[in-house]
Amino acid sequence: MTEIKAVIFDLDGTLVEFNLDYKAMQGEVREYLTDIGVPTSLLSSKETIFEILKKAEIFLQNSQSSYSLHKMRTEVLTIIDKYELEAARNTFLLPGVRETLRNLKRLNIRIGLFTLSGDKSVNFLFKRFKLENFFSVIVPRNKVNYVKPNPEHLKTALKILNVTPAETIVIGDGITDITTAKELNVKAIGLTTGISTKEQLIKYGANHIIASITELVPFIEKINNN
Repeated sequence: MTEIKAVIFDLDGTLVEFNLDYKAMQGEVREYLTDIGVPTSLLSSKETIFEILKKAEIFLQNSQSSYSLHKMRTEVLTIIDKYELEAARNTFLLPGVRETLRNLKRLNIRIGLFTLSGDKSVNFLFKRFKLENFFSVIVPRNKVNYVKPNPEHLKTALKILNVTPAETIVIGDGITDITTAKELNVKAIGLTTGISTKEQLIKYGANHIIASITELVPFIEKINNN
């Protein structure tokens, strides 16, 4: 088996407690889009905010609306930033995270982050918990054109880290983390500290399941020592 040289983490539910008030955030975004003329039929609560935003952009383009696409996107992202920063102020680092990051550095494993969060909340969290020196690359949503599960998000992190998919592990608590990794043939570790169950993570293709982030380093050492 190929030696593991890099680990790319998700953020919420993986490194920090997921406490974003997603329902309230989505509700405020939907209300704003309705106010500027986007039909409610396009604003399903079952879709992610970014899926809703894409549909709103297509609608405004096709309807030849005079409303600026740039202004609409800016307003939506401002709403998202507000909720993310509030969550960042009140969340906490999950048990074992700092220890795991230290041990990965000890093993000379390159460490990256790819997250749907924006750079404002990510930078706030990294300064608050003093995580900056652990990471070689941080790819928040606003640093790529397409976010996970689109593979471009993960490809960007791989390119900056200068590693191949075979040399990399992605670890996350969400289905999108797993499906994005599988799209690029990256080993996917599902972590049951966040929004998805063990069964869901397995169903969507996780190569391995762990209940605590502290299980990550022994898993990598086992691969690299064989």
